[in-house]
Amino acid sequence: MMRLSVFIFAAMVMIAGCGQNKISSPQKHAPVKEIPVVGEGQMIPITTEKGDFKVWTKKVGDNPDIKVLLLHGGPAMTHEIYEIFGKHFPDAGIEFYYYDQLGSYFSDQPDEPDLWKTARFVDEVEQVRQALGLGPDNFYLFGQSWGGILAMEYALAHQDKLKGLVIANMMASIPEYNNYAANVLMADMDPDVLAQLKAYEAEKDYANPRYTELLIEHHYIYHVLRMPVDEWPDEINRAFGHLNTDIYIPMQGPSELGASGVLGQWDRRADLKRIHVPTLIIGASHDTMDPEHMAWMAGQVQNGRFHLCPNGSHLSQYDDEENFFEGLIRFIQDVDRGTF
Repeated sequence: MMRLSVFIFAAMVMIAGCGQNKISSPQKHAPVKEIPVVGEGQMIPITTEKGDFKVWTKKVGDNPDIKVLLLHGGPAMTHEIYEIFGKHFPDAGIEFYYYDQLGSYFSDQPDEPDLWKTARFVDEVEQVRQALGLGPDNFYLFGQSWGGILAMEYALAHQDKLKGLVIANMMASIPEYNNYAANVLMADMDPDVLAQLKAYEAEKDYANPRYTELLIEHHYIYHVLRMPVDEWPDEINRAFGHLNTDIYIPMQGPSELGASGVLGQWDRRADLKRIHVPTLIIGASHDTMDPEHMAWMAGQVQNGRFHLCPNGSHLSQYDDEENFFEGLIRFIQDVDRGTF
């Protein structure tokens, strides 16, 4: 998942040094009307067990046959991690929608812990789909990281509404992800560094600056975004600065060495065979997620394709941009032409 807390983001800004854009911490539960939004968006009403709220979406492009809804990671990241899609999709004739899920920065942020459940988010996506008028003749759902979990869950509940499904940089099992993190990613780390990280975690000292520095130097620039920190795109810095930890930590857990929380036992490996809609799985060689597992996923769904970004990590749309968008756009066009 998006393994980067607000604490880590703040430290990264400091480590990046002078001359970098400084991102202020977001206000907790800030009213949407007080948040500056670039361009016009549409606020969509969402009904929940805790009342009615609104989520932010923005349409880009116009193609009645191809409409892609983007599900961001986190949980409680923002659509900003997908601003690079605006560089590629319009030229390919693809209409797409930015979307901040409930609790994320550009949408309402209710203080309602009971809402942060996967099934409730699936229902939200369905309400957004209906409001946007998307359907099986044109609706492609793209989910990355936590958004990939949400995309899988949505497909298992509503795949009759889909024309195509894309799961990027996400395995089908959190226990398997934790195994990969422990036995591969952490095994490749300097043993002394790993011991120090585990010591901080044993003390629950997640905000310690040294913990942050070690993760950045030995993990993040290799497996989250393979660029020097001071070269990370502005939209990525903004997105991490806007992360809502009131949702992220309960669902994802506080540790940067594995997932826990609400999602700790999430596992859909046995259910992938029920997904029959055309499906693209995108993996990356340097990802926090096991690319071999993601290749396996493409063989488990009934109508799947695997696309590897050999130079990419968890945010492969940025560190393996050409490969990422070539495979993604080719899949959408193949499904649209009936040649998938």
